[in-house]
Amino acid sequence: MSDQPMIHLDRVTKVYPGSSTPAVEELTMDVAEGEILVLVGPSGCGKSTTLRLINRMIEPSGGQIYFDGEDVTGVNADELRRRVGYVIQQIGLFPHQTIGENIATVPKMLGWDKSRITERVDELLETVGLDPSQYRDRYPKELSGGQAQRVGVARALGADPRVMLMDEPFGAIDPITRDRLQNEFLRLQEELKKTIVFVTHDIDEAIKMGDRIAILGDRSVIRQIDTPERILAYPVDDFVDDFIGSGSTLKGLNFERVRDLNLTPYPTMRLGDSPDSGLRTLAEGRREWILLLDQQGKPLRWLRHTDLERGAGDLSKRGQHIGNQVEPNATLHDTLEEMLRTSSGTCPVVDDNGQYRGVVEINDLTEVIRRLRSEAKEHYDAMDAVSS
Repeated sequence: MSDQPMIHLDRVTKVYPGSSTPAVEELTMDVAEGEILVLVGPSGCGKSTTLRLINRMIEPSGGQIYFDGEDVTGVNADELRRRVGYVIQQIGLFPHQTIGENIATVPKMLGWDKSRITERVDELLETVGLDPSQYRDRYPKELSGGQAQRVGVARALGADPRVMLMDEPFGAIDPITRDRLQNEFLRLQEELKKTIVFVTHDIDEAIKMGDRIAILGDRSVIRQIDTPERILAYPVDDFVDDFIGSGSTLKGLNFERVRDLNLTPYPTMRLGDSPDSGLRTLAEGRREWILLLDQQGKPLRWLRHTDLERGAGDLSKRGQHIGNQVEPNATLHDTLEEMLRTSSGTCPVVDDNGQYRGVVEINDLTEVIRRLRSEAKEHYDAMDAVSS
């Protein structure tokens, strides 16, 4: 991957005829090769205009646009657009053409031979999870919304562009299908490593999809551009804080994993141990609860003093059911949700075999949040020191 950005906007401005206020004002921004940069902001801030400026669907009033170091501000706009994949919310499939013909649009323009086009169409249909034999010869009206959106992505990938522009590509789809398409696209990006500029008005989608997020104010002025983790941990001003909304601190836990914690030791006992031994362990650990494990070391129940003071009997039927446990790869946000399901406020961690490895407590999450804030503040303090 080159140190040179794949896309560089240098003071790009757009003023529409008859308006004295720029829709985009001197926007300078880099997009690194292979990253997803998400543009997010309130309606009318200019994020979709910025996207159209990048592939010159509309012409800038000022500034330069560079692709991989090449100034493309003055090159033939049609040739430029053939180098860029473009996906929009409305999909824009040609209704009179088959799915295969839609995907072949740009390769045909580039003069690819028929066999190469056919091979590419089938490859892309398989890539987006659609069986070529079933979908190649269908028409757009025969597709569901999710299927049509997949075809839109396939068409944008037709000529294997290095850059993709996506304008609210999943915005018109029901939430369940949208989540699946987002996950599928992120899986594809792991393989394809395209340079992507992605527009959305949904901060949660931006957090999920973006390697970095640019939060835009009026006239596409960048209010903050950084990783989702740092933006959530340290909004730089009230505008960003208000736009992110409540719960930003908890959203930041989506980027931290259980495997990165030093798991807290916790009182445990095995099924078959005497209640008296469990009471002694509780007293030594100075805890309200003890975790009952089966003979294989798998969590069974949460027990209190009162459960053990009842004496001998089947401990597996006392106390509270464990509920869900988490594995090391779980996010801390998922872990918090599991904590809130039980009275203990504690979440057991198990390995791939379901055997107990430790617990995560609320204090562990509080410490992570404190660390994230501290690291983000140090980052911005260092940037301020360099700029001054």
